[in-house]
Amino acid sequence: MYYRKPHYYEKFFCTADQCPDTCCAGWQIVIDENSLEKYSNVSGDFGIRLLNSIDWREGIFEQYDKRCSFLNSENLCDIYKELGAEALCDTCRLYPRHIEEFENLREFSLSLSCPVAAKMILECQEPVKFLEEQDEQEECEDDFEDFDFLLFDCLLEVREKLFSIVQNRKIPVEKRMFCVLRTAKNLQDALDEGELFERDFISDVELYLQEEIKEFSGSFYETVQVLRKDLLRLEVLREEWKANLKAAENLFQKGETWYVEKRDRYKAEIKNTIGQEQWDIYKEQLLMFFLYTYFCGAVYDDMIYSKGVLSVISVFWIEEITFWSWAADEGQIEEKNLLETAYRYAREIEHSDENLNLLEEIFDLDKHYKPETLRCIFVRERKQHE
Repeated sequence: MYYRKPHYYEKFFCTADQCPDTCCAGWQIVIDENSLEKYSNVSGDFGIRLLNSIDWREGIFEQYDKRCSFLNSENLCDIYKELGAEALCDTCRLYPRHIEEFENLREFSLSLSCPVAAKMILECQEPVKFLEEQDEQEECEDDFEDFDFLLFDCLLEVREKLFSIVQNRKIPVEKRMFCVLRTAKNLQDALDEGELFERDFISDVELYLQEEIKEFSGSFYETVQVLRKDLLRLEVLREEWKANLKAAENLFQKGETWYVEKRDRYKAEIKNTIGQEQWDIYKEQLLMFFLYTYFCGAVYDDMIYSKGVLSVISVFWIEEITFWSWAADEGQIEEKNLLETAYRYAREIEHSDENLNLLEEIFDLDKHYKPETLRCIFVRERKQHE
């Protein structure tokens, strides 16, 4: 069995009650079967509390005011306090550590939805390195009988190439993002047409990098409006997320000229405060996170392009939502603004299978997410840097 993880993975530690936004609220925490059995056998007053505070049919903790029923007033876990760390269910014990499981490979990552993990991801200045080790003694216990090894090898090879492109800081970040889109679309078309193993995708990536992306049709402003409407279709897990999305309503009511000029001023402020180079590193790290976490999952559902769009458009959405919040009061632009948007966005997406599935369906079917339609976003962003 092989194990892979980003180089900063082991540096994570939970800040518990010092966390700026507890992970024990705003989402339904699923309890694994072993933990459910353990909880059912606890005696005494706390056993009665467990009995009454778990939805045994659904296998989840009950919530009160959208907080886990075991999250106390000090933002600490009463299960941990009463029964110890070994009594935590798998979700609570592992989060924000995330595992993607493939045949003979486990990929570990930290979830962007955790504020501490998000800070580690965004503040990583150097290109991400992935550490790999092998345990020859451990065998895979899961059934991967229908696992498509050929497709998986292709996804791994292409993703590795995309990693090298995304982390090449000599290439404008917008061009790197567009290259991911073009490559994912190329793979998807080849898979759909039964030509996955007849094309040289690595050479195609190099060709995409040589292309200019100056020409485009469509309006940046109208495209952003369409993309925002899709965000509004998602299930809302936290009330503060509504505020993030609502901040854009007044902006769009003032028309295209006002919106674009306001956004240009915002981008100028980024250059003057954080600096364009640092801002692009933030976007690079976000793109690496989404690519690493989701891209190879296409081996299970064949939705390669949707995974590529999710990776790219998530970076765009996080940046754009940060702008919407700034435009409401034109406060100081700081890293923490992007950080808060990133982990709040991730919570709405990563903590809801319904949202993830809906987005992938939209990305797969909606023409607004095709590379040529989204081109206007990347061209305009690039022009602002020149």
